[in-house]
Amino acid sequence: MLDMPRLGSGIPLVARGRELDRLRAAFEQAAAGSAAAVLIAGDAGVGKTRITEELTGLARDAGALVLTGRCLDATETGLAYLPFAEALSQVPDRDRAVAGHPRLASLFPELALPDSPLPGTLVTGLPLPTGAGGPRGAARPEQDVGQLQLFDAVHGLLGELTGQRPVLLVLEDLHWADGSTRRLLSFLCARLRGQRLLLIGTYRGDDLHRRHPLRPLLAELVRLAAVQRMELAPFGEAEAREFVVALAEDRLPDEAVRAVATRSEGNAFFAEELLAAYDAHRGGLPATLVDVLLTRTERLGPGAAQVVRVASVAGRRVPHPRLRAVAGLSDAELEEALREAVQHHILVPAAGEVYAFRHALLREAVYGDLLPGERVRLHAGYARLLAAEPDGRGVAAALAHHSRESHALPAALAASVTAAEEANRLGAPAEALEHVERALDLWHVVPAADRPAGTDELTLLRRASWFAGTSGDPERSVAFARSAVRRAEEAADPEVTAEALRRLAKALSALDGKEDEATGVIRRAWELIKDCPPSYVKAWVLAVYAVIERCADRSDTAREWAELAVRTARAADAPGPEADALTTLAALDETAGLVEQSRTLLVEAMHRAMAAGALTTELRARHYLGINRYEQGLLDEAVRVVDEGVERAAGTGLTWSGYGLELRVMQVVTRYVTGDWDGAQAAAEPPGHRVSSTVSARLAAAGAQVLVARGAHAEAARLVTELRPEWPRDLMIAFTMGWVGAELACWQGRPEQGIATVDAALGHAGGLMAGIRLGAVGVAAAADAAARATARRDPDAAAAARTRGEEFAGIARRTATGLPRTGKLGPEGRAWLARAEAEASRLSGPGDPALWQAAVEAFDYGAGYELAVCRWRLAGALLAAQRRDEAAAELRAAHETAVRLGARPLRDAVRRLARRARVTLTTDESPAREVVDPFTPRERAVIAQVALGLTNRAIGAELFISEKTVSVHLSRIMAKLGAGNRAEAVAIAHERGLLEQPVPAP
Repeated sequence: MLDMPRLGSGIPLVARGRELDRLRAAFEQAAAGSAAAVLIAGDAGVGKTRITEELTGLARDAGALVLTGRCLDATETGLAYLPFAEALSQVPDRDRAVAGHPRLASLFPELALPDSPLPGTLVTGLPLPTGAGGPRGAARPEQDVGQLQLFDAVHGLLGELTGQRPVLLVLEDLHWADGSTRRLLSFLCARLRGQRLLLIGTYRGDDLHRRHPLRPLLAELVRLAAVQRMELAPFGEAEAREFVVALAEDRLPDEAVRAVATRSEGNAFFAEELLAAYDAHRGGLPATLVDVLLTRTERLGPGAAQVVRVASVAGRRVPHPRLRAVAGLSDAELEEALREAVQHHILVPAAGEVYAFRHALLREAVYGDLLPGERVRLHAGYARLLAAEPDGRGVAAALAHHSRESHALPAALAASVTAAEEANRLGAPAEALEHVERALDLWHVVPAADRPAGTDELTLLRRASWFAGTSGDPERSVAFARSAVRRAEEAADPEVTAEALRRLAKALSALDGKEDEATGVIRRAWELIKDCPPSYVKAWVLAVYAVIERCADRSDTAREWAELAVRTARAADAPGPEADALTTLAALDETAGLVEQSRTLLVEAMHRAMAAGALTTELRARHYLGINRYEQGLLDEAVRVVDEGVERAAGTGLTWSGYGLELRVMQVVTRYVTGDWDGAQAAAEPPGHRVSSTVSARLAAAGAQVLVARGAHAEAARLVTELRPEWPRDLMIAFTMGWVGAELACWQGRPEQGIATVDAALGHAGGLMAGIRLGAVGVAAAADAAARATARRDPDAAAAARTRGEEFAGIARRTATGLPRTGKLGPEGRAWLARAEAEASRLSGPGDPALWQAAVEAFDYGAGYELAVCRWRLAGALLAAQRRDEAAAELRAAHETAVRLGARPLRDAVRRLARRARVTLTTDESPAREVVDPFTPRERAVIAQVALGLTNRAIGAELFISEKTVSVHLSRIMAKLGAGNRAEAVAIAHERGLLEQPVPAP
């Protein structure tokens, strides 16, 4: 089991910035002499204690006295005033404080005289609880007097303490507060005036049933001017994922992180427990969490508890009529039970006479606590009820579930088939796949006579393959297609077998490395059907054959097969395969340089596919049309085409199909290039259901470029590591993560790692147009490495880096002179080639201004970020050539773009260069001052040597100090930078410009 940190154990506070700002403002107000109280409400485990701990830390740092007390469940203790006693016990020199306020002795039994208890106290020295929440019966006057004296003493002591310094008083878990504690809290809140006091009270809102004694007090307190209430809501989806990532410390794959975040529904404690027990429970609930959840139901009466158990079998939500029918209670009994369950915040009413569990994990815990026989009986009850209901949305899926769980397998099989058809009509292929898989699991268990009419195993397998492919799981699509081929061969029908083979070939063509197998499979299909007359199946076999030939770079034969497919499809009146073949011909035209002819053909293919209802073919045409516009540098048109394609895929449930994914990736790319980085990151959000790791990796890789450019380097580094195993499965992942990883390494001051990353990517993506961009980034990394080696007076390393840089430049040039996709380089290809040439000029110096000017002009087609990067480099070259005014203009333009995009690493790099050149970047800016240096001269000397790669011993020898002294200096440096190791310290220092300052002589 993973050893995860517990809440409050040191991970940064996540996603509570707004709430913490509000608490900080309340504290600052109180510290200035305006007392206040904040009552923090939230579900159990939502993070109330964590945010109060953050506030107490801030208060202590500001010099405040922090006093904290906790209420305990009344079943654990009956001690009155317990949180106040605990809090005031933390007062410095408590005994002297009590001596000044004798009534306070009643809070501390060890200070009360055993032979003379104070009036109104128990023999333990604690006051009798009276008033709200106290024992029934009239309170004696002496008790009221004694209690008021105690209240005055507490109020007086707090007033004295606030006269010395601000005081933060935290009272936790007020939902368990006894009556006397509630009365004292009311007394203090009503007297908040000019004291430097902030009172924080926390309570569980989900514990406050209608008759809870804290409810009337809260209603009273929130009417006071000095009291405010703050609701601590569960995390949102993105916040929950951020919290789980911080808690997991990069020790779980992204899929597991998403699963835990989703199941926790934003509750921090639930997320922590699920994560801590992830390995041990894998889908189940840890015992500790079950115990916590079931504690809530144990407070219910027998009737309410039974209704909650019945509801748990229905799922998260249950309609009132179904619950009434299965529970077998009268309307009055059911209403009373539901009222109690709602008051205890276990069930919540929803629209349409529906009740829902307040949290899915609570329902899961209740369901898991059912006896096996009880569970089967209740499922059978729901199944009988659903079987009698008219067909409606979700009925078939629910009937399939309850029938299966009650062992009514024939009914479960029939309902699963129906549910799959319904999910498909609704554009939900992932859900349809689940239902078909369940039907396949039951197929051989159910006797042939009891199987549903109108379907067979081959049909189910073909549909499963289709649903898997369209929901983002191409590997499973292939697996089902293989099984379908085996069943088709048993039928001994050439056309049926050819169709199954065609579907398998198409599924294989979606996977890298399966080209040869796909070719063999489609040839088998053609051999079976080549002598048959024109038909829908024959036209599709030819269309897929053309696609596979084109993917294998056999353009001539691909055109022959595509043209034959068009003729066959028209003869058979099959517009679907005709549109697919036209799309292939359009792609071949573009490769031949007939760009506008290709665009016209793609538009025709798209409209034919739409008319035929051939959705995947339509998306394929839209994808190629988007690429056509993008590669011509028509970025606005490309964005429009791609956005329309993504919207069409989403509307038809095909977002995660092969070309649905390609359109989504293109959306990330086009928005990144045009500067809509928020849009790019939104498009790169992972799907909400399980997909192939390759699919999620493609999308994550596309989004990683924004992370690097924006400076989210920790997250980007995690992706670089996580996605490395996916490189062999998809060349586009290797290409994208190759240059992303290399740029990340360069921004972090690790150019040697950048060189290695480009080398690795070229090993996967050699021969593609990716070579230009990878080559350019490789040259940049080599130029940085050469400069660093020169700075540390290592001529051999500098020469080696320059050699590698020339090799990378050669790769970019050779790739560019090969046959590009459209027959000639488009704007993007020309720009990256110009960048490669400009970077090569940095291998032996500051760079050639003319080559960098050419790169700037090349990227001016609309790639704003890359244009700004080239302007930054051009400025450096111009400064070296003593052309300061021109350099200043380039720096200002680059800075404006970097600030607008939120490109923090580039922004900081531009500012560092401007500082060194004494250039102002804005009209209202005074000449930039040098970076504030956190280091002592000796520390600066040490970090400079660490950056050169020297060991502690070598640094000691260089600076004439001991190895131990070097270690001490390095520890201080890492503490100042917040770094965890040497490499991170160097990276942070480099990013802040601290390594570029002159290093003093030792």
